[in-house]
Amino acid sequence: MSKTDFPLISIKVPGVDKNFNLSDPATRLEYFEAKAGPEIKKLKEYLDKNTFIAYLLGKKNSGKGTYTKMLMEVFGSDKIAHISIGDLVRATHLSMEDESKKAELIEYLKANYRGYISVEQAIDALLGRDTKTLLPTEFIMALLKWEIDKMPKKALFIDGFPRDLDQVSYSLYFRNLIDYRSDPDIFVAIQIPEAVIDERMKTRVVCPICKTPRSLKLLATKTVGFDEATNSYYLMCDNEGCNKAKMVGKEGDELGIEAIRDRLELDEKLIQKILELEGVSKVLLRNAVPVAKASELVDTYELTPEFYYERGADGVVEVKEKPWTVKDDEGIESYSLMAPAVVVSMIKQLSQVLGL
Repeated sequence: MSKTDFPLISIKVPGVDKNFNLSDPATRLEYFEAKAGPEIKKLKEYLDKNTFIAYLLGKKNSGKGTYTKMLMEVFGSDKIAHISIGDLVRATHLSMEDESKKAELIEYLKANYRGYISVEQAIDALLGRDTKTLLPTEFIMALLKWEIDKMPKKALFIDGFPRDLDQVSYSLYFRNLIDYRSDPDIFVAIQIPEAVIDERMKTRVVCPICKTPRSLKLLATKTVGFDEATNSYYLMCDNEGCNKAKMVGKEGDELGIEAIRDRLELDEKLIQKILELEGVSKVLLRNAVPVAKASELVDTYELTPEFYYERGADGVVEVKEKPWTVKDDEGIESYSLMAPAVVVSMIKQLSQVLGL
């Protein structure tokens, strides 16, 4: 299966013609019910008695965490958990500063970790004291099992594993290691044009106070200012405590995807490897649809808007928007989809692969 084989799935529903505001959490729940009500009902009944493991595979900044958080809005955080391997490793590193937590982790690892380097060597690598030793997959899996053991049994969306080609075979049997023996495991692969990732990175800004991220082009705030010195527009943070602080770009983001090119190429190889696997269920998500096919597949409000700005004679900046078009990796003119639209496709496919 090639990257062009991700199916074009229609999420249009006859009779549903309301223009939902997908940026509003309350309205999103109404939207999900309108678009995938029967599948949501079946999945809720399934999750009352069962769980599953889903491995999220997508290029960096493809929206894996966002999609899972929206699933949690629909089904509840008591039914679904999102585990980011990167966040887990960073949190474990931080916990090493607490001697009691460090001792607890070492005790757990000595009972559960099996590998070719010692627990002490692995922790030295984690803390950066040993810069020559890479964290072995066996150590990452032990950390992941430790995290899962601490939570009630839920459907798991694991983000960042497998991360390398040699970890694919580990992931095929991971459910057995964490005693999810009767649960299905699913690979969720996300196809996203590199042009989307590039633009997200280049236009990303954050609040210097609360660190909330936005995008000058793709996720505007309520209030926008204009800098006379640089002849450019800027976003002001919406959070009340930040007093409309000027949001700024992160150093290095102006380079876009070239700064992460090696990672993107490895992510693509990983996805292609997974697509070749037999005997495992797959959910294939598209972040973008061809312009020529969009009216058949989605509603207009499900298209990612591109924000642009005009300044009136009074100096007030007016925020305007239009559908954002990009060239996908095959050079086809496409619309990027809003995250909730991708989640609707995920819900429908999850229901199907689980046989509901």
